[in-house]
Amino acid sequence: MTIKDSRGREFDERPWGSFTVLDDELFDHKVKRIVVAPGKRLSYQRHTRRAEHWFVVNGTATVVLDGVEHEVPSGESIDIGLAQKHRCENRGTTPVVFIEVQHGTYFGEDDIERIEDDFGRAN
Repeated sequence: MTIKDSRGREFDERPWGSFTVLDDELFDHKVKRIVVAPGKRLSYQRHTRRAEHWFVVNGTATVVLDGVEHEVPSGESIDIGLAQKHRCENRGTTPVVFIEVQHGTYFGEDDIERIEDDFGRAN
């Protein structure tokens, strides 16, 4: 269930951590702050209507892009192309935090095709 944080921003807890929407006022992009708990990972997924740019601000993210692993430490970023399969995993002992900039034509949660999921949500 989506709620509002103390600043009135959209906030949602997920089995892997949480996200906060930082900006969704314009039609062509959306910005989120995503927190991945230690030992957790997002679903392996893709989107048909948006690309994403992830900038890691805390921890080291293990990012899988089309089956290839990339270690992305704090201060670095990675781009996820339209329809590219991807996931973020936290193999560390502190939360991984990254800023996700979505760019495209639609940003709804129903534009997630889950290919693999640790929490039984795969399509």
